[in-house]
Amino acid sequence: MKPSFIHRPKLLVAVAAVTAALFSGASSANADVSPLQKDADAIGALGVVGVQAEVSTPKGRIVVTSGVAGQRSRREMPEQGHFRIASTRKAMVAVVVLQLVAEGKLGLDEKVEKYLPGTTDRITVRHLLQNTSGLHDDLPGYTTAQEYLEQRYDVHTREELIARTMQHPLDFAPGTSWSYSNTGYLLLDAIVEKVTRKPLYRSIEQRIAGPLGLRTLGPAGTSPLLPTPHSRAHQQFEVGSLVDVTEQVSSDPDGVLATTRDLTRFFRALLGGQLLPPAQLNVMRQDVPVSPELAAFWPDARYGLGLVSRPLRCGGRYWGHDGGDGGFITVTGVTENGRSSAVVTMNTALAATPEGVLNQQRAADRLVQRALCS
Repeated sequence: MKPSFIHRPKLLVAVAAVTAALFSGASSANADVSPLQKDADAIGALGVVGVQAEVSTPKGRIVVTSGVAGQRSRREMPEQGHFRIASTRKAMVAVVVLQLVAEGKLGLDEKVEKYLPGTTDRITVRHLLQNTSGLHDDLPGYTTAQEYLEQRYDVHTREELIARTMQHPLDFAPGTSWSYSNTGYLLLDAIVEKVTRKPLYRSIEQRIAGPLGLRTLGPAGTSPLLPTPHSRAHQQFEVGSLVDVTEQVSSDPDGVLATTRDLTRFFRALLGGQLLPPAQLNVMRQDVPVSPELAAFWPDARYGLGLVSRPLRCGGRYWGHDGGDGGFITVTGVTENGRSSAVVTMNTALAATPEGVLNQQRAADRLVQRALCS
C-alpha cells in the first residue's frame, strides 16, 4: 500500500489487527548527540536506508543522520535534503484557515457549501479541519512495484479527487465520529483559494514561509523530480525488497516540499504563538480522540484542528503532524510551549506489512520522545 498523504491511513487499519500480537553522522550545539544517534541508528536497523533527525531545544540544535542517501549509493544522507512532506502540510493549511478566521474572512462553523456551492450543506469548516466530516475517501494510488512504474507520472487534479469522494455517501453524520480524511483537506485548500482569490501555496508562502524565512519550503507541483540536495526514496512493496520510487508526481495535488529545518521552524513558531492569535491557537488545540484503528498506530492520540497531540512519557503532551508520501516518511513532535521540537525524515517506507509500518513508526516515536524529554 502506498504510504502517501492519500493512502497511508488505509494501511493503518490493518495495523490494529496485529498490534495485540506484537505488543501484548552528526552535528551538535552544546548537547550530547549520542542518545539521538543511537535512536536514529535503531531506525536504520529496521531496514530504513537513510534517516535524518533534527532536534531543537533551549540547549541547542542537533542534527544527526544515519545510513545513506540511496540504496545503491555510498553518499551520506544530506543534512538538509528536500523531501515530500505529505500530510504534515495539513498543519500549515490549518494555520492559514485559522488566520482567515481571525481576520473575519471565514467561519469555522459555516457550511462548506457557502464557500463551494454544489458540494455539501452538512459539513462545516471545523468538521474538515478535525477529520469529523464523515467523508469517505476514494482516491487513487499504487500497491505494487508494477503499479508504481505505470502510474508514477499520473497527474490528478484537486477537483477530480474531490468529485470522486463526493459520489459516496458519508460514513457517519458530521461531528458524530472521527475518521482520517484527505479529501477534507482538499476541500479546505479549495476554500482558502476561494476566500483569498489566490493559489493555495501563495497563501502559505505569504503567511508562513515568508515571515519565518523558510526559503527551502516550496510546492511539489507536477514535476516528478526533487530539488537538490535530496536523498533517494524507497518503498518496500514486498518483504525483502526495496524499490526506488524517487521519481514520481506527488499524489497530493497541493503537495509541499521541505527540509527538517523548515518543519522545525514552523512547528516551534506555531506552538510558540508566532503564527496565530491566542484564541485561534487555543481552538486549534481543542482535540478529540482518534479512531480505535489509528489509536493502535498513535497510542492515546487526539486530533485538534490540523494537529495531533500525543502523551509524553515524561508528562504532558506534545503536538505535531506526521506524513508519508512515496518513499518518504516524516514524524514530528513539539512541546506545548514550542521550546523543544524533533523532526525525523526517513527515505524508506517499510510498507510491505502492517508490522513493518508499525515498527518504523514506533522507532521514530522513541526518538521524538527521548528528544523532547531530555
